[in-house]
Amino acid sequence: MGHVSIVVIVYNDASRIVSAVESALAQGPEVGEVIVVDDCSTDGTLDALAPFAGDPRVRILPRETNSGGCGTPRNDGMAAATLPYVMFLDSDDVLPPGAIGALLPIAEQRRADVVAGQCLRVELPDGATTVWAPLVYDRSAGAELPGTVIEGIEDRPRMLWDTLSVNKLYRRTFLEKHAITFPDGAFHYEDFVFTARVYAADPRLAVTDEVVYLWQVRRQAAKLSISLSRGAIRNWQSRVTAHRGVVEVLRDAGRDELALHAQAKFCDYDLPLYLRELPQRDPEYVADWWRITREYLAGFDPEGIACAAVVSRWIAGAILAAPEPADTGRLVELTARPPRLIPPYDPAAPPVGLGLLTTAELPVAVDGRVRAGGSTRLSLRVHELYGRLAELGPRTIHVELEERTGTRPAVGVQAPLVPDGDGWTAEVRLSTGALACPGQLGVWSVRAEIRYADGAATPVEVRAAGAQAPRRGIVVRPTGRVLLVQTHVTGGRALVLRVADGLQGARRVAEARMRRLLGR
Repeated sequence: MGHVSIVVIVYNDASRIVSAVESALAQGPEVGEVIVVDDCSTDGTLDALAPFAGDPRVRILPRETNSGGCGTPRNDGMAAATLPYVMFLDSDDVLPPGAIGALLPIAEQRRADVVAGQCLRVELPDGATTVWAPLVYDRSAGAELPGTVIEGIEDRPRMLWDTLSVNKLYRRTFLEKHAITFPDGAFHYEDFVFTARVYAADPRLAVTDEVVYLWQVRRQAAKLSISLSRGAIRNWQSRVTAHRGVVEVLRDAGRDELALHAQAKFCDYDLPLYLRELPQRDPEYVADWWRITREYLAGFDPEGIACAAVVSRWIAGAILAAPEPADTGRLVELTARPPRLIPPYDPAAPPVGLGLLTTAELPVAVDGRVRAGGSTRLSLRVHELYGRLAELGPRTIHVELEERTGTRPAVGVQAPLVPDGDGWTAEVRLSTGALACPGQLGVWSVRAEIRYADGAATPVEVRAAGAQAPRRGIVVRPTGRVLLVQTHVTGGRALVLRVADGLQGARRVAEARMRRLLGR
């Protein structure tokens, strides 16, 4: 008999539930039961599950009423589980081969109550992947926890950044002993509260960087998942409500220090995630978002905000200081990766904490203008930052264009920086043909690194200068091949180059534009 119960929840997902269940069964004999909780689907989901009726490992639990959320069906599945370990799976995701094989031995050998593994966000249909909570699981991003076992997370508050429930294997007796369940009913971001309850119970927790869950993201789906439905103000309200629940859980358990770190995580992660999208929202949304955010931040402990990064403290302070939306453009720029503090600057009042930032952390603003032809030319301006750059002595700027799918190597070019008034300027040029992705649409982000006299450097994202608007052009290469080149400006004023190579690439540009139009 197996050791693991996998709880799969589903609602109106007939087209994908089979793949989810099959990925659970494919984990091998260690999975003794797959409990599928159907939350009163109306689309034929139960018919899709009919082929599993003869499999002794599959148990289907149909609910008579829809719960309105994910928590209640997961609780039903937990209550029905009979094996020593439990794992959760959503119907639109899958478990990669070997997930249980990676988690279960760690749980048994290290006597862990919880084993947390790496989750990959997979963008469909193109398949681009990113690591969820990279500072927790990705060694290349500086994660230090993989391979360790910790007794509670009091000394490892970075774990608070992992709010998922699905990338973990739980000892069932641990969950039962501490009465850990999900919030019931139409409670969204239920993972936040469940995971906080797990952390508050001081688990013996093992961490691995093995990939154990594939979170499949479908941005073009007819019905977006809760995490992708950020265009509705109720989504932000639900997230704030869930985060408030996290802080309450930690405080009720006497984890006051962790509660402060949870507030800091909100400032460092949740707040910028939504703030950077404000340029896409209408005035009514912006006003409501500002009110909800300001009211929530007003209840934070000063120590909680003080635990956040310096730039996050600037953002929180600006929102608390203004009863109505104010200076949102500058705040959005601070959410860039890396952040940038744009002019104008008040020389008499430098931002509090600026002196605490290292050279690599300086929020330097670099403006760029693009002219695309046979050569792509970038005119760059580096803005001084309260004298910090002059002290360092800028020498050169290394510009690097990164193709977003990661299928092409980055294209780099370097130029000297020339003093010019209250900043520095540079001109760089590269072949437009070097940006062509044969038969495809290439989307290039423009990043740079300012290099100083002592060898130190500041990474920056190049923003569009002034009122620069998107531009389109056609480039005919010496071979007769045609390139379509578009300069795109994001809501956060970042510069992006889109290069379509040939007719197929042009068609993909048109298709992408049509999807954006239909999605409005």
